[in-house]
Amino acid sequence: MTTVAEHIITSLADAGVTQVWGVVGDALNPLTDAIRTEDRIEWVGVRHEEVAAFAVSAQAQLTGTLGVCMGTVGPGSIHLLNGLYDAKKSHAPVLAICGQVPSPEIGTDFFQEVDNNALFADVSVWSQTLTSAGQLPYLLEQAVNAAQSMHGVAVLTLPGDVGDLPVDRGVRPAAFAPTGVPAPAPDAQVDAAVAALSGDAPVTLLVGCGAREARSHVLELADVLAAPMVLTLKAKEGLEHDNPFEVGQSGLIGNPAAAKAMDDCDVLVLVGTDFPYRDWYPTGKTVIQLDARGEHIGRRTRVQHALVGDAAATLARLVPRLDRRTDRAHLETARTAYEQWHERQRSLLEPGHDHTLLGRARAVLDNPDERIRPEAVAATVDRLAPDSTIFTSDTGMSTAWLARFVTMRGTRRLVGSYNLGSMANALPMALGAQALDRTRPVVAFAGDGGLMMLLGDLRTAVTYRLPVVVVVFDNGRLGMVKLEQEQGGLPEFGTELDNPDLAAVAAAMGLASRRVTEPEQLEAAVTWALAADGPVLLDVVTNPDEVAIPPKPKLAQGWGFAIAKAKEAMESR
Repeated sequence: MTTVAEHIITSLADAGVTQVWGVVGDALNPLTDAIRTEDRIEWVGVRHEEVAAFAVSAQAQLTGTLGVCMGTVGPGSIHLLNGLYDAKKSHAPVLAICGQVPSPEIGTDFFQEVDNNALFADVSVWSQTLTSAGQLPYLLEQAVNAAQSMHGVAVLTLPGDVGDLPVDRGVRPAAFAPTGVPAPAPDAQVDAAVAALSGDAPVTLLVGCGAREARSHVLELADVLAAPMVLTLKAKEGLEHDNPFEVGQSGLIGNPAAAKAMDDCDVLVLVGTDFPYRDWYPTGKTVIQLDARGEHIGRRTRVQHALVGDAAATLARLVPRLDRRTDRAHLETARTAYEQWHERQRSLLEPGHDHTLLGRARAVLDNPDERIRPEAVAATVDRLAPDSTIFTSDTGMSTAWLARFVTMRGTRRLVGSYNLGSMANALPMALGAQALDRTRPVVAFAGDGGLMMLLGDLRTAVTYRLPVVVVVFDNGRLGMVKLEQEQGGLPEFGTELDNPDLAAVAAAMGLASRRVTEPEQLEAAVTWALAADGPVLLDVVTNPDEVAIPPKPKLAQGWGFAIAKAKEAMESR
């Protein structure tokens, strides 16, 4: 005889699940006890359930396999929501097992009772409550199959009196459905795209993470069409390195060369991207969109030719039918502009930049305290980190510096809250990534505001011997919000952070740590952190007034920034 909880945990172990993340208690006790006796599954107990959900979202994104987290009755499950929304918007297969009050108390407004089916209705592709042993294995199979086939969140609720119920030995173990085989777009759609790409009209590609597994095909497409390739942030991984067609990112974290490449084309080809910012799409172009998800077609910009299918399978049929372009002026112009922009950016990276003639003039305005420039932090980590590093980043300015100065070369991976845009995700995602392989380097680009939100889970890195390197961009600000306010003509308000010595806090939690305050210390500090045996935190005090200029700055933004700075100066006097 086995129990409901044992049946669930054994079935997940049989399916290859090796970790479950969460906080113990109440309705989860039978499940965590089953994990205690299941050698194939490691329990990772976090200090906040949000960390658990972010961690398994990262694991699911990195591996493509099911991530599992748990939250107990009421508040414990509520805490999962933010990380689960990240999984939803990132199309990551995640199973959340949530506790509920005992069955007789459901609907009585019992202590800690919440309606889980209502609570998780928006975030989940499937949500049900297990009320009897007779529902196994079917309900568990439905949950896992839904998460994996629909690439989303499944929520299985377990009342407090159900986990210990006996399950007959004759009940078969759960058997989960295999994943489907990617299919190409239909021939008629390919025919129309081939016709639209004939001739010599300049073409630009906007490529997203849906094309990461189609690298060779996308590079061949760009070569045949002599097309510059603009990458979304999530497409950096797998498509940025050794790419002679790449011109960086679009949007606020992008660069002028990418913006110009999109503006100057006649045909824009979207491959595996649902890039959300409509203002950054050019107008008056012929648009071809290739995406495995039909619901993505045309929801950001008007599309004349749709290709609904797997990127690699579709491009394998499309590219051989295209005529090779001989006029490569559009590509060469875009690449030259990109390289010139990169050269200008590199001038900021030297430790002595602010002591040059131009640097001193600029620093009077934007770095009077001669703090470390965040660009230099990102570039130093990029140069010294191994080519196998997994990077995570908090939403905000730390992502901007990563996007511009960290290259996804070798087998590097990248994960962040790039669809939900949550604060505080970098540390939890780094923990999840590191737990997959404790020997692989993992670096988190953390904002000071984001880190402080879930600071307690620094200790999780120590408890479970997860040797993450947390690099904190410590500018004492909510930097992206500060920039938003100033570009709108508002003086900075509510963004200043009265931080403690974060290196001292990390040391008290058991991490190796250093506080870096001088540009000349940066190289040695990053080298030390990457070589450390165990979890590390680098508290790098960076310039709070660094400005990440958007690729297409508007006059209104410039005036707004000037007005805001004038107001700030008057208020400070």
